[in-house]
Amino acid sequence: MPKFTAALAAALLLTACSGKTAAPVHSPTPLTGALDHGLIAYVADGGVGVLDPATGKPTIVAPLQSGTFRVAGPVWAPAPNVDHPVLYFTVHDDRPPERRTTAGVVPYDWLFRVDPFAGTIEPIAASQDSQSNGPIGLVANAHYLALTVGCCTTYEVDALDLTQAAGPLKVLSKPPSQAAFFTEGAVPGSSGLLAVRAFGTGSWYWMNADAGVLNPFPLALGPDDGPIAISADGTMVAVALPDHGAVIQSINSALPVASASPNVTAAATTPTPSARPSPTATAASPRKVNSKLQHPDGLAWSPDAKQLALAVSGEIQVYDAAAADGTAPAKKYLAGANVAGVAWSGPISDRTYAMVKPSSGPQAMVDALLTATSLPAQADTPANRPLTKVYLWRFDSTKTSPIESITDATPAVLATYPPLNAGVLFHHWGPIESWALLGGCYRYRVVITGSVTPTATTFGLGGNMLCSAKPSPTPSTTAGPSHSP
Repeated sequence: MPKFTAALAAALLLTACSGKTAAPVHSPTPLTGALDHGLIAYVADGGVGVLDPATGKPTIVAPLQSGTFRVAGPVWAPAPNVDHPVLYFTVHDDRPPERRTTAGVVPYDWLFRVDPFAGTIEPIAASQDSQSNGPIGLVANAHYLALTVGCCTTYEVDALDLTQAAGPLKVLSKPPSQAAFFTEGAVPGSSGLLAVRAFGTGSWYWMNADAGVLNPFPLALGPDDGPIAISADGTMVAVALPDHGAVIQSINSALPVASASPNVTAAATTPTPSARPSPTATAASPRKVNSKLQHPDGLAWSPDAKQLALAVSGEIQVYDAAAADGTAPAKKYLAGANVAGVAWSGPISDRTYAMVKPSSGPQAMVDALLTATSLPAQADTPANRPLTKVYLWRFDSTKTSPIESITDATPAVLATYPPLNAGVLFHHWGPIESWALLGGCYRYRVVITGSVTPTATTFGLGGNMLCSAKPSPTPSTTAGPSHSP
């Protein structure tokens, strides 16, 4: 008998005689009540909430005061240092604005992130906006979050790179040098493809956020169609129709390899078909989803793409994707709640619905910014406002910065540390550039002078305390900015 075989036989005999067996290998025990079917997020009268599709139980995770904000979203997307999806949404302050002789708010657009399992809410960015009703068309995948903001012919598309710990939104398209588009959907996963619809003509395109180019859209959608939702595997799309509900059809969501325009200034004309690499879907006839419905405000696929959730008629209706047109919804949720947006997460197998925690909501941060940007009483007069100068700097508060000690806007300071653009409004001052105010550990130093003795203060969107001054570092979903002036 060969030596190896003999040794193996002896070992087996010894084990049998000793009565001992090898230690079993245990698989992880499935979590009872795990959210294997994901969570449905929504926005309704009470705020931004999540709903367990298995039980229908809803929880508001970001309360909003009725009549205070216009909201876009929510959408599910990743966050730094977090192992589960979180929610993003925007608000526009819709309270009466200030006037020359009357008090009021300065309307800001805000982008917020809510972790429904930590019960936290964080501001990502804020932008002074007195010209529009706030962002629309909020879409996201694992790589980008994108939105449309502006009014009339000035609609611009802005995007946030979710793979970066911190940083500003970047402009993908902005008139007049570039075309005006509406964001309508995003390809799931890490793709840079965003579905956009051209203002005026209604033509559809892929906007490639990675390359900054337009690609032809693979379907001939109408000028009033949208928004859309693409299944997780990228092969099916649900399209909201102007009326008569929605339609489901096959789509090729792969990155086009031909027919790209050099930039987003291309004229909004009917695109020519591009090459169609994998993944591709088996062509299937379009299927109507209850054509008796009105226009859906939002659509979202279930993780397995067997169901489609619609935000329609002020509620959430869930349909079997394979059902015939006119089939009643499989489930209805939140009737009478004025639901205006819906999103469905992927499976969250390490969390249960019992772990959901509400946050405090955005109101306190919105009001704190208005307080921080109020003019000193002496400057807030008809005679002194034209003489008032505002200087604004941004710095990384995770480390010591000379900007945090600025007390006056002297020529030497301005030459060494060029400020951001800011100016006097009526009873407040405000930054001029879009999305000039960022959250995380960014802080802002402001000096008001001209009509008053130089007055310097420091503030941040999420709080005024410097990150370097916080007691002991604890795990957070907000990483500090990678660099600063």
